[in-house]
Amino acid sequence: MTSMLDGCTPWPQGFVDRYWAAGHWRGTTLDSLLRGRALSHGPRTALVSCDGTRLTYAALNRRVDRMAAGFRLLALRPGQRVVVQLPNVPEFVVTVFALMRAGVVPVVCPVTHRAAEVSHLVHVTQAVGYVGPSTYEGFDHTAMAAGIAARGPFLRRVFTREAPGASSPYGGYTTDPSGCHYFPLDSVDAPPAPPPALSAGQVAFFLLSAGTRTQSPLLVPRTHNDYAYQAAACAEAVSLTEDDVYLAALPATSSFALGSPGIIGTLSAGGTVVLAEDPDPAECLAAIARERVTVTSVVPDAARGWLDALAAAPRADSGSLRLVQIGGEAPPHPETAERLASALGCRLQQVFCMAEGPLTLTRPADPDGTVPGTQGRPLSPDDEIRIVGADGEDVPDGEPGELLARGPHTVRGYYRAPEHDAYAFTADGWFRSGVLGRRTAGGELVVTCPDGVPERFGGGRFGG
Repeated sequence: MTSMLDGCTPWPQGFVDRYWAAGHWRGTTLDSLLRGRALSHGPRTALVSCDGTRLTYAALNRRVDRMAAGFRLLALRPGQRVVVQLPNVPEFVVTVFALMRAGVVPVVCPVTHRAAEVSHLVHVTQAVGYVGPSTYEGFDHTAMAAGIAARGPFLRRVFTREAPGASSPYGGYTTDPSGCHYFPLDSVDAPPAPPPALSAGQVAFFLLSAGTRTQSPLLVPRTHNDYAYQAAACAEAVSLTEDDVYLAALPATSSFALGSPGIIGTLSAGGTVVLAEDPDPAECLAAIARERVTVTSVVPDAARGWLDALAAAPRADSGSLRLVQIGGEAPPHPETAERLASALGCRLQQVFCMAEGPLTLTRPADPDGTVPGTQGRPLSPDDEIRIVGADGEDVPDGEPGELLARGPHTVRGYYRAPEHDAYAFTADGWFRSGVLGRRTAGGELVVTCPDGVPERFGGGRFGG
């Protein structure tokens, strides 16, 4: 077994053998999934952006190939880390896949994070590169990156995406006094070269943990094996096919939109991904009508905005939708979920997912009464779920307790955070989610307190 990065906690060998034997892990890297789809679905549309840009699978794979070669030409090496902070634009997908193809590990960062969080990510991962917009919604990301680079010693490559028709005040191919080099992202291009040999057991990218009580974000290392399995299993659970069109209405940096099944699951199935850079409900509804979207995902707060938009535009054309996923880390109110499905005229699926891996979801064949009021059952037959009380012992079905999980797509530790791992993971590998819930007699999870367990259950995720 190829080791993960130093600072990561691997799955014990017995579990590795079990997940391989069960066929969950197949040794396929995420970038090779895209390469395979480019061969089988070359002329089909893979990506559509809000400005009308359309990329076929062949064109997407070609861009990934050339950008990967460009990154390597600019001295990025396998195993190094690069912070990627982009909105829902095609460059996000191209960049993440290109870095993975070059053997570089993307650190996926929400575009809303600022210097404190990004500087922390650079320091913890020793990131040598940063990819972000030059400016976005009035904030100067290039200046932020320059400030982080000036404090050294890691960040030495900054790649900026310019808005159409704009140019960076930093110019292209420049070097600042700290020795950091600046490049327009669209200039990262070179003739494709044979990629480095990659192992699916290695870290594919880092996600950021959400909902912790720490001041700085925690890094979640996701391997090719575990994330390819999660995305593919989710795609199977929603019967995703090459004829489906998925609208990424949530930030692509969230695991919900990225791989539940999200962008990666849709691409692995040969479908089309529509990227909504503007999360405004009216814009999303327009995209659904224009692109004949069949599947999308929303969080509860967004669902309420969608309901308001639908009330204001009762003739909105959502007839192509067959499924709307709702949830994420916070469950919706059952009435909100039912109203949204009714207003959109499609089936509803509840999904509970965390960057660390725990994922439950309702199934299309579930009784109607199960879907609005529960977060469904675990994704994998090898997912293990426990609901424990304040004493750490399992509680009976129907009783509240903290959710503990382990499985083929749930990590065994954060990256370079042993002090948090000591609380968040038990000695035998259970992830303490910090989420309060209960299990029904039918095995469904009902999340009752997503914001952290109360003091009587031991406090928040790190001991509150």
